[in-house]
Amino acid sequence: MNAVLVGLLGAIVALAFAHGRVTPYDNYVLLASQMLHGHLWIDPVWPGPEIDAVLFDGHRYVVNDPVPAILMLPLVAFVGTNANQTLLAALLCGVACGAGWALLERLGVTNRVAVWLIVFFLAGTDLLWCSMLGDVWFVAETSAVAFMLLALCELAGKRRGWLVALWTALALGSRFTLVMALPVLLWWVWDGFRERERRPRSALAFVGTLVPFFVLWVTYNMARWHVPWDAGHTIFYHQDPFMGGPGSPFGLANIPTELYSFFVVPPQFRTTFPFVEPLAFGTALWFTSPALLLAFLAREPRRLVVSLWIAAVLVAGPSLLYYANGGSQFGMRHALDFEPFLLALMGLATRTNLGVAWRLAQGLIAWSAAVGIYGCWYWNTFMRHGML
Repeated sequence: MNAVLVGLLGAIVALAFAHGRVTPYDNYVLLASQMLHGHLWIDPVWPGPEIDAVLFDGHRYVVNDPVPAILMLPLVAFVGTNANQTLLAALLCGVACGAGWALLERLGVTNRVAVWLIVFFLAGTDLLWCSMLGDVWFVAETSAVAFMLLALCELAGKRRGWLVALWTALALGSRFTLVMALPVLLWWVWDGFRERERRPRSALAFVGTLVPFFVLWVTYNMARWHVPWDAGHTIFYHQDPFMGGPGSPFGLANIPTELYSFFVVPPQFRTTFPFVEPLAFGTALWFTSPALLLAFLAREPRRLVVSLWIAAVLVAGPSLLYYANGGSQFGMRHALDFEPFLLALMGLATRTNLGVAWRLAQGLIAWSAAVGIYGCWYWNTFMRHGML
């Protein structure tokens, strides 16, 4: 019941910050509309080059992964392309908050500490910022976070392989970078999450449930790109007039820029109001989400701590190799891909008596949340002023 209330509050907060916004970058509404017409290109409703839709084989296609468009189908079927994509983002934000609370409960975190951690996860990461805007790139992040937290919540509970696979498939279908966590997720289903308890049948159910998803995934890619893998981001890279080029968008040469984005780049400080200007290039985690340091204090159970770190590092890999760090953004939105695993680590860290370290962590959580709320205010006031 607490998780439901937290989820409702999370959705309400996101809706309040959105203040009735209907995002102009509503690629998922356009894709859902055309799915209902029996095809995957969006030519009839393509608004122009301001959205990321690549030209391939004579048609315009949405590059981003399709699950949010599938979730939009009922509303689009009812109201057409007037459907509000930002509403979906806010609702998924609520799911993420509720699932995060349930995960912390199942890990043995007290309610008092869980309040601090959920406030951090909502406002101290890019979750609230992405959800209040609802743009195509951002609702994909919120969707991936929501479904991955549901998968972790199931792993910490009944550990039904088919349900873990379902939530995982929906997460992958929102942000495919999470595919890197599959080996760890399978190991958790088979060997146990909170404690070691091998369940071969659950592992088989996990794999068996994922098979139809990957069949659909290959079919979807064949229908768009005529190859079994998702070539959309490579095609987009070739057509990107600002940062694109030949070859692959992934490469070792991109790592220094990505590491600088994640861990170094500061905001710009000014002598005039509003004094602190988040750069469109992004702002590093040391400034926006320093409370993530709490994850490093997790020690027990050791097998779970180590595997959560492995999952986080694996999921971060594609973003570190990608040619773009997330584009126009507050903070580093790609960090949301791996932050569900860090939330679990933060929860594990608080189960022991941290003493003075917890007081410091509370200060970092307060800082992170304040910076996140400032980022939302700044974007609403200066970057999207007058744009609902």
